[in-house]
Amino acid sequence: MLNKQFVFTIILSFFLIRCDLANEKKSYSNKENNKVRVIKKINNIPKSEEKNKKKKDKTDSKESDIVLNDKNAIPFFFNYEKNNPEDKVRILTRFGNIDIKLFKNTPYHRANFIYLTKKEYFKNTTFHRVVPGFIIQGGNSDRYETAEKRGKIGKYLLPPDTKKGYKHHRGVVSMPSSEIQNPHKLASPYEFFIVQQRPGAYHLDGNYTIFGKVTSGMDVVDEINRQRIDNRETPLTNVFIDIVIIE
Repeated sequence: MLNKQFVFTIILSFFLIRCDLANEKKSYSNKENNKVRVIKKINNIPKSEEKNKKKKDKTDSKESDIVLNDKNAIPFFFNYEKNNPEDKVRILTRFGNIDIKLFKNTPYHRANFIYLTKKEYFKNTTFHRVVPGFIIQGGNSDRYETAEKRGKIGKYLLPPDTKKGYKHHRGVVSMPSSEIQNPHKLASPYEFFIVQQRPGAYHLDGNYTIFGKVTSGMDVVDEINRQRIDNRETPLTNVFIDIVIIE
């Protein structure tokens, strides 16, 4: 009787050990499966971010490599304005800041201005032309570095966009025409002017593209317009500027 009980105890112990081993294996398997799922989930995030980063880097590379001309400028800005929706910029001067809102329904001119701002073209350019009681004109400079920037960005003109219903009221931002033989009033993309005249300079309507307006800082515009100038309408003391994008 004792021998039978001993054998039964051994068999029962063996069975329980097998069950414990099976449960442990199952538990370990579940843990490992959970671990794999987590690893896969974590690994998916960097891959997605890396893909987006590569796409952005590729786009930025294309933008930085291109040299604009009269043939490729319009197709370039057609795509650029879709991917760069910013419409607020700030002009920094020693007299204070001038905030400007760019109009989205003049897409090529807005995109051009944002592009040049992001390329830091305007940094250390000047308000190079001041006509008392009329306008201040910026974006040009005799500095070698400005000419070098233009060479890298490209030589191109923009078509006029004068039928959006805007008038040359005081405070609007408009783009001058190129000084070359230019019967179609194509715009010089590196320069812009702000109307200081009260209530406006309406004789300019239809000839130049209005693409923005001053939202803050007309007192700065007035101060720059009061600066002493020479016979070429150039301020006797340079009015350097920089332009940055604001939220």
